[in-house]
Amino acid sequence: MTVESEEKSFDNSSLDWFSRSSVADRPAILVGVYTNASEAANTKEHLHELKLLAETHGISVIQEVAFSMRTFSAATFISQGKLTELKSAVDAFGSKLVIFDDDISPAQQRNLEQFLQVPVIDRAQVILGVFADRAKTKEARLQIELAQLKYIAPRLKRMWTHFSKQAGGGGGSGGGGYTKGEGEKQIEIDRRILKDKQEKLTRDIREVKNTRTTQRAQRERSEIPVFAIVGYTNAGKSTLMNKLTDADVFVEDKLFATLDTTTRKFQLPDNKQDLLLIDTVGFIRKLPHHLVMAFRSTLEESVHSDVLLHVVDASHPMALQQAETTLKVLKELEAGDAPVITILNKMDRVHASDATAAQKEAYQKLRLTYPRAIELSAVSGEGIEALFVEMKHVLQKNRVRMHLCIPQSDYQFVSEAQRLGKVYEQQYDNNDVILDVDLPIHLSYRYAKYQLPK
Repeated sequence: MTVESEEKSFDNSSLDWFSRSSVADRPAILVGVYTNASEAANTKEHLHELKLLAETHGISVIQEVAFSMRTFSAATFISQGKLTELKSAVDAFGSKLVIFDDDISPAQQRNLEQFLQVPVIDRAQVILGVFADRAKTKEARLQIELAQLKYIAPRLKRMWTHFSKQAGGGGGSGGGGYTKGEGEKQIEIDRRILKDKQEKLTRDIREVKNTRTTQRAQRERSEIPVFAIVGYTNAGKSTLMNKLTDADVFVEDKLFATLDTTTRKFQLPDNKQDLLLIDTVGFIRKLPHHLVMAFRSTLEESVHSDVLLHVVDASHPMALQQAETTLKVLKELEAGDAPVITILNKMDRVHASDATAAQKEAYQKLRLTYPRAIELSAVSGEGIEALFVEMKHVLQKNRVRMHLCIPQSDYQFVSEAQRLGKVYEQQYDNNDVILDVDLPIHLSYRYAKYQLPK
């Protein structure tokens, strides 16, 4: 086998590892663990979320198993007794795939597969597969491929176990040394290829990020306030974006229906103030570390926004935990200074006659935690007016009303005030323009020398 053919083999395997075709025909058992009785209900909801992730990736889920664990095994993650129970479930249900809700190490993955005799993957690999399915833009595809390669890197040995690791040397010659087996040779080749690929992808992402930085600088120079729509995946961010603008963002009742950032211009009703709305990628519990790092440039849109619209699915039984997950990621991105408008979305489901007790309880917890939140339904539009009022209020807190006398020789300042502010009155006095105008507070220093005494 030549080096070229070996490199091509790695390329194919790196793609197949996360493709829908590699898992679509494998009925799966999902595995979650908890350490005390109070976590049992949460584990059930976590497994339901994992099921939605798996189904989004085309995997058929036939059983969900939650194990109570006191201690964890370094070799197989779960204890020997639980492993035996899981093997019985695999055989009984005819499962061809096992998915753990927690991260498992490459060694644990290998040992589990040897015992269960079926492929074993974890939540991170499912998420990476979903992202690979959904990525559309060049930036998203580059970031996903880099995250996949970082995930694969420590698992190279598992991918080449069909080759011998070492072959004894010398034989009858009594050499006593050894020569590397085909598998070990391939692993070393793959590591080199992997490193080269990661370095190239990093350079490509840096170029795309520079373009994004330039676009952001242009937005900042335009002085148009930027509102970033953030929230847990499937909270209704894209639906809200479509309701407010003509963005026509793809919407589907699945996790990570869209990954690509969308920006649209928007004007508040009864207000001359133009805004930019940005729909960002959704957050999720236990998002793989490499994926957070890979998508940092996309998520940084939240950091550089003037206001965050935090959308929460108020109908979800774990709505409060989802909201906390979003805020935690935002904190990691150091986006804590921007004002946040919390939006409790999907209120039509909360007030529906078939709403469950768990949904109603989750909603009440949200109301206690976020008493000033705006309640609405992005689907029906009910409550949107209250959101507009709050957006205007937040903008107004960052604006100042000024009475100005600007010489016509400095008319560029008049034009800027007309474009970026709200003019209440404009008069002419000889060679001066008298303005009563509402301006963004960060621009007020430019007009201080034109300020008329009160």
